[in-house]
Amino acid sequence: MHELKQLYKRWCGEEPAAIEQLAGAGSNRLYYRLTNHQGECVIGVVGTSRDENHAFIYLAQHFTQRQLPVPKILAVDDDEMRYLQTDLGPVSLFDALKGGRDAGGRYNQQEKQLLIRTIRELPNIQFRGARGLDWKNCYPQPEFDVDNVLFDLNYFKYCFLKATDLDFHEMKLEANFRLFAKDLTSEQMDCFLYRDFQARNVMIDPNNHPESLFFIDFQGGRKGPLYYDLASFLWQASAKYSHRLRLELIKEYYNELKKYTEVPPVHHFAHQLALFVLFRTLQVLGAYGFRGYFEHKQHFIDSIPPAIQNLREVLAYFRGNGEAGFSENDNTPYPYLMDVLQRLTELPQFAPKPQQPVVRSDGFKTAEKDIYEAHPQDGPATFSKYDGKGPLVVRVFSFSYHKGIPEDESGNGGGYVFDCRSTHNPGRYEPYKKLTGLDEPVIRFLEDDGEILTFLDSVYLLADHHVERYIQRGFTSLMFSFGCTGGQHRSVYCAQHLAEHIHEKYGVEVHICHREQGITQVLKNTKV
Repeated sequence: MHELKQLYKRWCGEEPAAIEQLAGAGSNRLYYRLTNHQGECVIGVVGTSRDENHAFIYLAQHFTQRQLPVPKILAVDDDEMRYLQTDLGPVSLFDALKGGRDAGGRYNQQEKQLLIRTIRELPNIQFRGARGLDWKNCYPQPEFDVDNVLFDLNYFKYCFLKATDLDFHEMKLEANFRLFAKDLTSEQMDCFLYRDFQARNVMIDPNNHPESLFFIDFQGGRKGPLYYDLASFLWQASAKYSHRLRLELIKEYYNELKKYTEVPPVHHFAHQLALFVLFRTLQVLGAYGFRGYFEHKQHFIDSIPPAIQNLREVLAYFRGNGEAGFSENDNTPYPYLMDVLQRLTELPQFAPKPQQPVVRSDGFKTAEKDIYEAHPQDGPATFSKYDGKGPLVVRVFSFSYHKGIPEDESGNGGGYVFDCRSTHNPGRYEPYKKLTGLDEPVIRFLEDDGEILTFLDSVYLLADHHVERYIQRGFTSLMFSFGCTGGQHRSVYCAQHLAEHIHEKYGVEVHICHREQGITQVLKNTKV
């Protein structure tokens, strides 16, 4: 601390008026906010590795020369064990996206725009940042290579896989690891691999435009393939990015990439990205295993289930099920590795938790399962002339109760009708009177209030069961309607979100009609 104060004094001419230690990150570096008597702040860093500090200092100075949005290095001690950098404030992109994560991955338009702007900046960092960069300054190595891959795969094997007691043949797995490593390093790319590109390492600087994005913690970067950082960002386990949002962000990245390099064909790009999603997922599980199983840190143990779910999704992609969030399907040349990973996802400790019995307000609870066991000779539980027609088309309406419930044109007599009038009405307030449930201020109002989210949670439970059963039976039509006072705010919000939820989860065709607003939309079947 004394040396850091002296460095600050040499740079500023006086000692800091206040010093605040900041929360630690993943490394052993210590961060401090140093404030002068005028209230101006800088960040002081005390590291334990000179080589790591040198890498960050060199890269930050190089990126600043390339006019990339990174913190500026203000002063460095002779031994490079301490340095000062610009203060980018306390708000990270991860903090700014909290509302979407808390809503189960339902990001509003403002949050989506932050994600889009971030992903568009990635090729800029990867390619402009690489120009003129002396790779010898990178830490701990200058380039992503086979040894790098094998180290991380064995980290996964020893710190996670072995801790599960899953039986596997080490030599067969090692042979697949080597094939995997060869494919991951097959493309020579002179771009900067950020390595830790995630929402926590993107800062929103309050001293500039409120949404100015700056990038930190790139000291582990090196020369490498562009797919790694995209996979690292979009498949971060805690982010809860939906299939649809991932596809949108991949498309934004792909289109932006065209400004910097000749892009590979979409099929090749999707397949390579899938390989890196798989690699990154195993890498993350290795870290969670070490920090959770061996260091007994509960946060990392709690992070394992969403990472396992990411693994299930990428395995589905390689099986050709098209459920992983990629635009193309392909096969994999690592059959034994895939077999081990499939068995890993099926272990009892990683199985989704069974739904607990629901205790009703009257004290009774529902049965955990049907008390009557089905018999194979009994045939189907239900049968009607509508069975087996398929595919299902779902229609979702918003409406005003003053103008009546929407008619069912299919002739089936209609479906669910939900009354949204019990929830807080933004239409009571002047700023929202001319807006609808599709507009960002109304969305934020409803989500911040929270009543509408609780309401929709119950709707989703009903809708999911109904859609799944209708798909199983080959029914062709299902209708949901949401009513409120004017058919403008709450009903529009609910109808839009249910429609997107069903389409995202099941891929069926969904017709949306906001009747009182004169707005219609068709979400096409993605399973055909």
